[in-house]
Amino acid sequence: MKRMFLFLATNIAVLVVLSVIINIFGLNNWLTAEGIDYVSLLVFSAVIGFGGAIISLLISKWMAKMSTGAHVIDGSEGSNEFWLVDTVRKLAGKAGIGMPEVAIFEGAPNAFATGAFKNSALVAVSTGLLQSMSKEEVEAVLGHEVAHIANGDMVTLTLIQGVMNTFVVFLSRVIGWVVDRMILKNESDAPGMGYWVSVIVLDIALGFLAAIIVAWFSRQREFRADAGAADYMGSGRPMMNALARLGGMEPGELPQQVKAMGINGRPSGMMALFSSHPPIEERIAALQARGG
Repeated sequence: MKRMFLFLATNIAVLVVLSVIINIFGLNNWLTAEGIDYVSLLVFSAVIGFGGAIISLLISKWMAKMSTGAHVIDGSEGSNEFWLVDTVRKLAGKAGIGMPEVAIFEGAPNAFATGAFKNSALVAVSTGLLQSMSKEEVEAVLGHEVAHIANGDMVTLTLIQGVMNTFVVFLSRVIGWVVDRMILKNESDAPGMGYWVSVIVLDIALGFLAAIIVAWFSRQREFRADAGAADYMGSGRPMMNALARLGGMEPGELPQQVKAMGINGRPSGMMALFSSHPPIEERIAALQARGG
């Protein structure tokens, strides 16, 4: 219920902010005079912007299992599986959330958490990670993923993505209309080719800018999840050791649906702007700065 309220409140807030900006700059009168029903466009933009993001969130567990081939375990499969499930249960208790589903998938070192609700999420780890790390390091990684769930990171990122999508859809269509009417002088009732070309180009260009903003927010949540793991473990050392270990390995590639929630590689240059994870060195430094 709390998350649904947050979703609705964010939708309303975006519509209000855009409407206030339009009225402050007197764009409402111009848009109306030019034949644009900006209120309807705002609602349309919000539905498109948040619709895809919220649907992706709601089916995220199913998509994660399907795309990675992860199989859920209950601990009865063997001693290693029992330890894994029991460790997640203890961490979930410390975090104050319901027991997530625990899954294992084949592949190079990686792990992720996903799900629309805190009390019915999914934590998955790869066979490569389990084979290459000590139990203490694996526990730290699991703590990091549990912290993502406890912090509500999946919902937060969905809302941020929805906000960015809404702005992209709205602005691309308004600017496209300006280009079509004022620059190309289209006087027909229907939008001309200039409008449609402008919308397509701006959807792509503004989409890249939106992706940079979303990626920045994503990187901040990684620092918080690292800190959460340190708190659950009673020390930042296990998480630092796990990160140092990851720094010497090439993380496994995850499907796009859960890529932001897993372990990423080490992009450099301009690509770093689009990375959902900060450099491992920065994460270790942040943990060292916390002490403990």
